[in-house]
Amino acid sequence: MRALIVEDDPQLASQLAEALAGAGFVTDHAADGTQGEFLGATETYDVAILDLGLPGLPGIDVLTRWRDQGIAMPVLILTARGDWTDKVAGFRAGADDYAVKPFRLDEVVLRAQTLIRRAAGHARPVISAGTLRLDGQLGVITRDGVALKLTAFEARILTYLIHHQNRIVSRTELSEHLYEAESDRDFKSIEVVIGRLRRKVGDGVIETRRGEGYVLRAA
Repeated sequence: MRALIVEDDPQLASQLAEALAGAGFVTDHAADGTQGEFLGATETYDVAILDLGLPGLPGIDVLTRWRDQGIAMPVLILTARGDWTDKVAGFRAGADDYAVKPFRLDEVVLRAQTLIRRAAGHARPVISAGTLRLDGQLGVITRDGVALKLTAFEARILTYLIHHQNRIVSRTELSEHLYEAESDRDFKSIEVVIGRLRRKVGDGVIETRRGEGYVLRAA
C-alpha cells in the first residue's frame, strides 16, 4: 500500500516512514502543506497521514482542498494533545481518524491499515479471499493456513489484489499503489511478479484480462 506523510518535523516524518515501511507500505513525504496538497491532488495514495500544524498551508486547508476536489482517500490527522478544537475542525473538513501527539508509531500504522481496509469494504482485520487469508496487523498472508513466503514486492501486489478481490485491477492502478512518486513504474516487472505469485497462490486464483488487467478470484 502507498501512503503520503505530510509532516514538517523531519525526525517524526522519518520515524513514520520507517514504521510504515516495516508494515509493507511505500511512502512519499511532504514537509509543508503546499507540497502535501499538490502530491495528494496529483498522485494516488491509499492513505494520507496529515499533520495539522504545517508551514505554507495549514493542514485543515490541505484537507479541505482535497475534499473539494473529490479526493476521497482516507486521511489520518495528527493533532496536539488536548486540542479538541483541531479534532473537531479536522473531522468537519473530512478527516477519517486522528492520532494525538505524542503517539506510538505502531498505533498510527494500525490506524492507517484499518482505514485502508474499511475503505475497501472490509470490516474485519483478517481478509479472506478463497484459500488466502490476509492478516494486515501481523503482515502475514496464508494459503490453506500456511504462511506464504513472499518478497516485499510480491506481498505488496498480493495485498492490494486481496483488498480489491473480484474486480479488474489495471497495471496502471497497481503501479500507482506500488511505487513512490519519483520511482520508475515498470509494467514488465509487475507481470513477472504476477507470474511468480500464480505459482504460490495456485492456478486460477489470479486471472489476466488481456488489455484490462488482473482479477483475484475469491471463490
